[in-house]
Amino acid sequence: MNVREAVRLFTHIQLLPILENGEETTLIGGQAVMEGVMMRSPHSYCVAVRKPDGSIVTEESPLPRLSERYPILKWPVFRGLGTLGGAMALGMKALKFSADCALGKSGQESPAKPGTGGMVLQIATSVLFMIALYKFVPLYLATQLGKHFEPLSGRFAINMVDGTIRIALFLGFMFLLSRMKEMKRLFEYHGAEHRVVFNFESGQPVTVENAQRFVTWHPRCGTSFLVVVLIVAMACYAFLPIDNFWAKFAARIALLPVIVGISYEIIRFAAKRRGGLLSILTTPGLWLQRVTTQPPSNEQTEVAICALERAMELERQQGGVLVIA
Repeated sequence: MNVREAVRLFTHIQLLPILENGEETTLIGGQAVMEGVMMRSPHSYCVAVRKPDGSIVTEESPLPRLSERYPILKWPVFRGLGTLGGAMALGMKALKFSADCALGKSGQESPAKPGTGGMVLQIATSVLFMIALYKFVPLYLATQLGKHFEPLSGRFAINMVDGTIRIALFLGFMFLLSRMKEMKRLFEYHGAEHRVVFNFESGQPVTVENAQRFVTWHPRCGTSFLVVVLIVAMACYAFLPIDNFWAKFAARIALLPVIVGISYEIIRFAAKRRGGLLSILTTPGLWLQRVTTQPPSNEQTEVAICALERAMELERQQGGVLVIA
């Protein structure tokens, strides 16, 4: 893998939580990958990728629910952690397959094998990068501002400045990525995934023509989820009774699972009660999807439909109950 390909893969890993759509209890969810789309039903998934020669290759497999294996993951807050963990694991597998196909390194349709040394290194680097960018840097800058400006020196003020910087860094990172040609194609596949999901949920026949009539922003998108995480984190950190820098930093990492779980419950509640008070928290995420999703071409939408149809066919073979959640 050359440097350009390594950077491309690294960027895609950073975007995994943003590109993921859906939850375990819904019928259909998905994710954009390199030159393709992954679609999943309750017990199956399929990744469809457009190869450089124009053909579409797929990887599909049964997908057991984590909550059926671990009942605790059905509980509030815990189910958010289970859903995100499962989505990230599946997302990495789908990304590995799509990278092999899109970069022309796999001429076969056999399942790609994730977990290679290079992929593990990429994941570790991505995790460290996210911790540094969204935990260390905002807290460090807020602390330094507090030392130089008296109005910002209080515990509450530092924590609020920290949250504001974190949100600004996230939005800036998304804007910079949106200017990259390769990321624009990824965001177009993200839009294709959303349109096909909307098409399916509408009950209309799933076709390229029908799908292209829908918008590209979806309330269950990972973009909306991350925006809610940022808002909830800002509120939680603001009242931490801690002043030491390193203790604050450790607390931010330790509280992340709780914040993720709470944010998931907010997204889940808001999606079922659109127009309610909590749905206001998801509105900025829908706005941001104007950046992380772009109108797809017919060919890209065709790939998303292929992934959906293969996932649903495998679900039928397993006896899945096909009702719209």
